[in-house]
Order: sequence, then C-alpha cells, then structure tokens
Amino acid sequence: MSASKVISVSASMGAGCQVHADIRGHKVIIDQAVHAGGTDKGPSPLELFLFSLAGCIGSIARLSANQQRITMRSIDIDVAGTMNPAGLLGKPTEDRIGFQTITVTAKIDADLSDEEKEAFFQSVCHRCPLDDNIMHETKVELVLEG
Repeated sequence: MSASKVISVSASMGAGCQVHADIRGHKVIIDQAVHAGGTDKGPSPLELFLFSLAGCIGSIARLSANQQRITMRSIDIDVAGTMNPAGLLGKPTEDRIGFQTITVTAKIDADLSDEEKEAFFQSVCHRCPLDDNIMHETKVELVLEG
C-alpha cells in the first residue's frame, strides 16, 4: 500500500511556549494557558487536536451531504477528550499519556429522520481521516536531524 497524497506542516518554537506555522498562508499559533507557562495567544495542542477532529467531521459531513443531495443546513459538533495529565507532566502513571476517551457529539439540522441522521453521522465519521487515525494504529516515524 502506498500513499498517493502527502500533507505536511512545518512548525517552529522559539524561547516561549508558542508554536508557529504558516499553513498555506494561514498563520497558526499553538500556545499554552498562562497557568501552564504560556501566553494564551492560541489553543493548546490538545485543544487544536480535538478541533481538528471536529473540523474534519464537519468537512466530510458537508461533502457527503452534497454528494447524497441532502440539504444539511448546519452541523454542530462538540468533541471532549478525557485524559490523565500526569504522564505529560513527567509524573509516573499507569494510564496512557494521550486521551483515554474522546466523545464526539453532533447535532445535524437536515430533513432526515433521527435514524437517517444517525446513519449519516456514522458514515461521515467512517470517512473522516482523523477519526480513522484515532480509531486505528498509525505508524509514526520519528526522525531527528542534526
């Protein structure tokens, strides 16, 4: 199996907690809250991760609705992750470092029955690459350059 499309992002961090990227001309800043040593100039990496999942589901929902000729007026998506922060703080823990659970809740405004909305939502999540990356193991290769 070979990848036919590569999506990449380059980011940099200076002396503080801010991580900056220019993604296709969009200036993106990740930061930490003030109580975590940051300047609160942007969302944390974890918040941006959850937002990315919501954004992917929303984008696929719009694409899918258009393909199926469904008039979807709107979709509201809430994503909540539960985690034990001990590991990322360098403290011993038996828990995994990342989110232990992620709950995605959606409200779809479309002329569909509740059963049709459920089937539509499930099919959208099944097509979402980020949902797929979370649900299945993805090989991550770490490379340190000199």
